[in-house]
Amino acid sequence: MSDGPRRQVIATAGHVDHGKSTLIRALTGIEPDRWAEERERGLTLDLGFAWTTLPSGAEAAFVDVPGHERYLANTLAGLGAAPIVALVIAADEGWREQTSDHRDAIAALGIDRGLIVVTRVDLAPDAAESVIARARHELAGTGLADAPALAVSAATGQGIDELRGLLDQVVAEAPSPDPAAPLRLWLDRSFTIAGAGTVVTGTLGAGTLARGDRLELLGAEHHGEVTVRGLQSRGGDEHTLTPVTRAAVNLRGMDAASVGRGDVLLTPGAWTLTAQLDARALGAADLSELPAQVVVHCGTAAVPARARPLGAGHVRLTLDRHLPLRLGDRLVLRSTDSRRVRAGLAVLDVDPPTLSRRGDGHRRTETLEAMPPAGDLTGEVARRGALRAATARRHGLPVPEHLPQSLRRVGEWLVDTSALQAWAQALTTQVAAHHRAEPLSAGLPRAAAIRALGLPDPALLPAVVAAAGLREQDGRLRGEEQGMGEWESALATLEARLREAPFHAPEAHDLTALDLDTRALAAAARQGRVLRLPGEVILLPTAPALAMRELAALGRPFTAAEARRAWDTTRRVAIPLLEHLDGKGWTRRLDATHREVVRRRSDGS
Repeated sequence: MSDGPRRQVIATAGHVDHGKSTLIRALTGIEPDRWAEERERGLTLDLGFAWTTLPSGAEAAFVDVPGHERYLANTLAGLGAAPIVALVIAADEGWREQTSDHRDAIAALGIDRGLIVVTRVDLAPDAAESVIARARHELAGTGLADAPALAVSAATGQGIDELRGLLDQVVAEAPSPDPAAPLRLWLDRSFTIAGAGTVVTGTLGAGTLARGDRLELLGAEHHGEVTVRGLQSRGGDEHTLTPVTRAAVNLRGMDAASVGRGDVLLTPGAWTLTAQLDARALGAADLSELPAQVVVHCGTAAVPARARPLGAGHVRLTLDRHLPLRLGDRLVLRSTDSRRVRAGLAVLDVDPPTLSRRGDGHRRTETLEAMPPAGDLTGEVARRGALRAATARRHGLPVPEHLPQSLRRVGEWLVDTSALQAWAQALTTQVAAHHRAEPLSAGLPRAAAIRALGLPDPALLPAVVAAAGLREQDGRLRGEEQGMGEWESALATLEARLREAPFHAPEAHDLTALDLDTRALAAAARQGRVLRLPGEVILLPTAPALAMRELAALGRPFTAAEARRAWDTTRRVAIPLLEHLDGKGWTRRLDATHREVVRRRSDGS
């Protein structure tokens, strides 16, 4: 967090004409109604903004929302990004219809910080206590059930100073958001300033904004990268902004007409952009009778969507546009023909499975009903076989340091152990089938294995190979004990002869008699069954070590003829074997005719 004063944003809520804007003017000295029509009619139509410094030095910004039912979309845009709400109720009118609507919106959005302000107490001085009692009854079961309450009069100034102190207390008790969190700034205004260009505003609830930042701008009609040219808050220029605060962001190279409310600025690559999700109803809402067409409110966005109920408590939503969402995000649902909140939702899955087969809907309902609010990392990985840890975090699924036994880490991936075993079994079958069809092949090509298994990433193949007990060499996969098919008997005969006489390499006619042609010998060499030296000198892989044992017994520099005699072999075998030993660094030439054994120190050098 910044070393400066604590900052917070507070939204108003309450029935139309209960004095929300008047209260903000009394607290801040700023007129929140921006439109002339609003000031002339005394009716807030759109979001208003103001700010003040509280007694402790904390800075509070206010988002004033309209109270009339016709402007519910604007109201939800104002409440959607606010962490604290002041529910305003007029003493002379008490709890009214739109007070209930705003209560439902607050509950649906999961706002659990705020206060109850009874206004116009000068008009009904004896009503404050009963109004507060009614409010507590109506707010039972919501996040504001135990919110502090105060009666004030903006006209006389009664209680205004006490309200400042109460706001200070609420702000101080609010949790500190994470300035290092990925940015998701829902925009509520866009306009043009001469000489500066496009400016957008929103409530910075988490993350950090700085001049020069390159951000992702996601809107209904566009999606691309933008650069932060400048920042303002509370009317002053800022180099960096941390939460929670109102932010005015000057965007370079962006036309104000192409940006609007409901668009969002994001940390690039940090969010899952989804147009389909599964969500759970909050409270007692019954989703089973939802209309097919609904409006989904999230942040400052209002997006048409198709709804498919999954039982009474869950719904599949298909949005008309992509939104940056994650597990636990709160949504407000309303019918397209309704000015009332239909239900509050909590997002459960931003990358749900398709529901195309008979019974899929029923099975998905059962899965969602069993899913904990914090999500099901094990289930999500199992459904896919593997899931990148970074993707899980973008979805909002916490990834613990110590994974459950059903999961394991493979590089950047989380892998379901059952899926890994299934892949391993399938790979074993593929390798065996390939060997039966082509016994002299070096093995199943790596690319063919990846295609056959349908792995989400080739980087997972080594883990599958290990789990299957196979080995990979030069891009091909084979079993450790894989034979030679119809040539196996001939090769076994050759191996037996060479074990009896390690340096008596077979002659060409011997190989012909065994029906071991060049292709078969190459396959045997790839399997590590024989050592092929130039001139088609065929020995066992153990021959070099046995040869060194004989040379070491000579105890002095030796000639090729002496080596040949020590090995009891021919020059045809001795010369390529000596050159092989030279190449391995086990022997070295001293002159044109002599070599010596290279002595190794105890440290291996």
